Parts: sequence; C-alpha cells; structure tokens
Amino acid sequence: MRVEIWSDIACPWCYVGKARFEKALAAFPHRDEVEVVHRSFELDPGRAKDDIQPVITMLTRKYGMSEAQAEAGEDNLGAQAAAEGLDYRTRGRDHGSTFDMHRLLHLAKEHGRQERLLDLLYRANFAEERSVFGDDERLVELAVAAGLEAGAVRAVLADPDAYADEVRADEREAAQLGANGVPFFVLDRTYGVSGAQPAEVFTRALTQAYGGRSPLTLVHSDDAGACGPDGCAVPRP
Repeated sequence: MRVEIWSDIACPWCYVGKARFEKALAAFPHRDEVEVVHRSFELDPGRAKDDIQPVITMLTRKYGMSEAQAEAGEDNLGAQAAAEGLDYRTRGRDHGSTFDMHRLLHLAKEHGRQERLLDLLYRANFAEERSVFGDDERLVELAVAAGLEAGAVRAVLADPDAYADEVRADEREAAQLGANGVPFFVLDRTYGVSGAQPAEVFTRALTQAYGGRSPLTLVHSDDAGACGPDGCAVPRP
C-alpha cells in the first residue's frame, strides 16, 4: 500500500501531522507493506527567495493578527508539537520560500534519502536557531547530513529549473485531488485524510485503505489542524 503525503516545510501542522501519522503507522500490523512518498506543496509559491521575515511579522502582516495573537498562536502550536515529542521554537523563527527545499527533496527521493532529509528540514526550521531560508550552504549541510553528495546538491541549487517540473507536478496533482491545505494524506488513491488528525484517525484510515478499494473518500474535521493559503489553523487554549 502506498501513502502519499503532501506537505510544506513551513507548515507547523505538517510537522505535527507527520509525527501523528508515524505513531499510527508504527502500530499498524501491515506497516512493512506500506510505502510512504512525500509530495510537494508550497503554502507561498510566489514568494521570492530573498523575501525572508520573522514568523511573527509574517503572521501580523499577512493575516491581520495582532502581535499578541500571533505569539499566542505560536505558543499553542509549540504545545501541540511538544505533545508529540517534537521540539518547537515559538520565537525567533524566520519564514520564506520553500521551493529550493522541495527541489532537494525530489533529488533525495531519487537516492532513497527523502524521508531523512524531510525530517532534518523540519527540525532545522522549527527547532533549531539557524534559519533554513536564504542560505544555500545551510541546505547543503542538511542534505549532506541526509546522505546526499554535496556537489550534486549545489548543482541543483545553482539551477532553478532542476526538479522544478517535479515540484509543480506535485502541486497540480494536489489541486486535482481537492487538497487546498496541508498536510494532506492519500492512501492508495482510495482514502484521503486532511489535516493533522489524531493518530487514531490515521489508524482507521490505514485499516480501511488496506482492507478494500473504493473511490477517494475524504476524512475531514473542522478541528484538525492544517495550513492553507489563508494561514495555519491555531489551536485554542
């Protein structure tokens, strides 16, 4: 069985949702028969590479939040991440274009290192002090740590067309499947799960998708965290 996950490195709910899905997958009796493939989805696809700003500033300007509201949202997201055993810096993070990261994830996929690189990118963005935006050498370091060759990584970063078609193809496919926010999980093209659902929802989806085939059914609830063009849902205290 194949599980495809559309996500963005800048999406905190994708970071949390991946941990929740992996908790369900670890307990799934047929986990050795499940192939997980990560697909590209940019929350801000038109953003220039050099357009970098603090997360709190981005939230106040783009979504009309007050600074206090933005900080409270980050605090709540940090608590959600902590509940899944994830580190999360609620202050001092940057926001920028993730296009180059998605291109590198396609390179990593070819070498069987996609999952490792994604984990490193998530941790670097949400938990580490050094920014992942606007610093090619930072991305090279992370890709090398994931097992990629530095020269190949630099070659991709130097060529804006490298893997660009693959990123855009993933994003078009997400739109065709009805995904207007992430994380978005598709199980064997028969069952869809939208948002960072609780682990038990993923368990039910895995069980149903493994046991039968049917047209794509979407699992959605208003309280499942997700990020879309209008921002990221913020958990209420």
